[in-house]
Amino acid sequence: MSSRIEAERFARGLAHALAAAQDDRGQAREHLARALGRDWRWLDALQNAVRQRFGVHGGATLIARHDELVRFLARRPALLDALGSTGRLASAFESSDEQPRLAGYFNFHPRMGVVPLALAGAAMPVLPTAGDLARWLGLSIEELDWFAGTRVRDGRRLAEPLNHYRYLWVPKRSGGLRLLEIPKRRLAAIQRRILHEILYFVPPHEAAHGFRPRHSALTHAAQHVGRAAVLRMDLRDFFVSVPARRVHALFQTLGFPAGVARLLTGLTCHITPKAVLREPMGAARGGHAGMAATAAGGAVDTAASGASLVQPDLWRAWSAYFQPHLPQGSPSSPALANLCAFRLDLRLAALADDAGVHYTRYADDLAFSGERDLARGIESFKRTVATIAAAEGFAVNTRKTRLMLQSQRQQLTGVVVNSRANTRRDDYDQLKAVLHNCARHGPAGQNRANLRDFRAHLAGRIAHVSQLNPARGARLAASFAAIAWPV
Repeated sequence: MSSRIEAERFARGLAHALAAAQDDRGQAREHLARALGRDWRWLDALQNAVRQRFGVHGGATLIARHDELVRFLARRPALLDALGSTGRLASAFESSDEQPRLAGYFNFHPRMGVVPLALAGAAMPVLPTAGDLARWLGLSIEELDWFAGTRVRDGRRLAEPLNHYRYLWVPKRSGGLRLLEIPKRRLAAIQRRILHEILYFVPPHEAAHGFRPRHSALTHAAQHVGRAAVLRMDLRDFFVSVPARRVHALFQTLGFPAGVARLLTGLTCHITPKAVLREPMGAARGGHAGMAATAAGGAVDTAASGASLVQPDLWRAWSAYFQPHLPQGSPSSPALANLCAFRLDLRLAALADDAGVHYTRYADDLAFSGERDLARGIESFKRTVATIAAAEGFAVNTRKTRLMLQSQRQQLTGVVVNSRANTRRDDYDQLKAVLHNCARHGPAGQNRANLRDFRAHLAGRIAHVSQLNPARGARLAASFAAIAWPV
C-alpha cells in the first residue's frame, strides 16, 4: 500500500479519535494514544497544529469539517515520515524504529454544529447524518444520492448532471433570453421542504426585499419615495453567480455537518448540460428562429430572430453554468440567493450609510436614494458599488444603471416613486383599454399572448394597481366586473 493511501487511512482514524473527544484536550490526547497503540511524543505537536488550524473550541468544528481535518492530518510531517518508505520517524518527532499503527478505532456519531445565536430557538430539523436527511425527506439513501447528484457509475462520478430538470428559454424585456432551470416534480417537492423547514427560519439582510414574507417590489420601492436622486443598478446573472461552494458554506453555518451540507447543496444546486446552452446559440448561427423551450426532448419555436438569442450575458456566464450553481426556476433558489448575498447587502448598506443615502435590493435590482450630493459624486459611487459587487462574486450590468432625478420619472421595479408609490400612467391606461375592450368585444380577442388563465392574469394586474393607487384600482375593478366571461 502506498504511503499516501496509508497516511490517509491513519489520518481518518486520528480524525475520528479527535472528533469523539469533542472539546476535551486531555481526552483527545488519550484517544490519540489509544488509536495509535502508545503515547507518541509528537502528539502534542499534532494537537497544537490542529488547534491552531481549527480553533481552540474544536469539537463541533472537527465534526462539521471532518473531511478537511482528514486532509490536514494526512499532510502532517510526522505521519508522512513515519509511514514513508524508510519506516522511520523524523528525528524532530521520534527516534524510535517502531512505526505507528492503528490499534483502535473510534466510532462517533456526527452532531449538529453550533447555529448562529439568532437561530437558537428556530425549529429547524436536526440532521447530523445522511441517514437522518434521507429519513426526513422520506427517501432511501440511494434516492438521496440520486437526487443530490452524488451517484457514481463504475466507481466514477457521472460527467453529466442527472436529468432532474427541464429547461425553458424566455425572452427578456431588454432583449435576448433568460434560461429557467425548472426542477421536475419530485425534486421540486424536496426543494420546497428545504425552503419551508430550513431556509424560512434564516432572515436575510434587512435591505433585501425580494422573495421573503411581508416584503415585495412595493416595499422595496417605497423606501425611496420623495428623494432628490435615485440610482438604480442591476446585477448580471444573479442566480448563476451564486456557486455551490457558497451554498455549502451557508448550510454549514446553519449547523449541518459537512457531509449533510454537501448533500443539501447537491439537492439545491445544478450544472447545466452543455447541449442546453448550445441550442439557442446554434440557432443564432444558423440565422433561423431559436428554441424557446427544451423539455423532455421537445422544442417550441418563437418569433424572435436568431440573432437576438445570442445575448452577451449568456456568453460571459458560460463557464458559470457548467459549474454547480443556483438554478433560476427552483423554489429554493430565491431564498438561498438572498442568504448568500448577505455579505453583499451588508457592505452596500455600510457604503450607503457612510454616504448618507438609503439602500435596498429586490432580487438583482439594487436601489440607492438620497439628496443631490449623490448625483454630484455619482461616478465614484457607482465604481465603488461595482467593486464591492465583484469582490462578493457578482457583476453589475452597467447597461441597466440609471440615475433618476426628481425632474424625471423615478421608477423602481415598475413603481413610480417621485412623490408617492404609484403605478405608471401609461401602464394604467393600457390596462384600462384592455378591460374596456374585454367588456365591449369579449375577452378572447384581447388575450393576444394566449395566457392559460387570462382572467386571473387581469385580476392580478388590477390587485397590483390597487396596492399602489386604490382609486385607480377601484375604477379598473369596476371595468373588470362588467366583463362577460365564458362559462
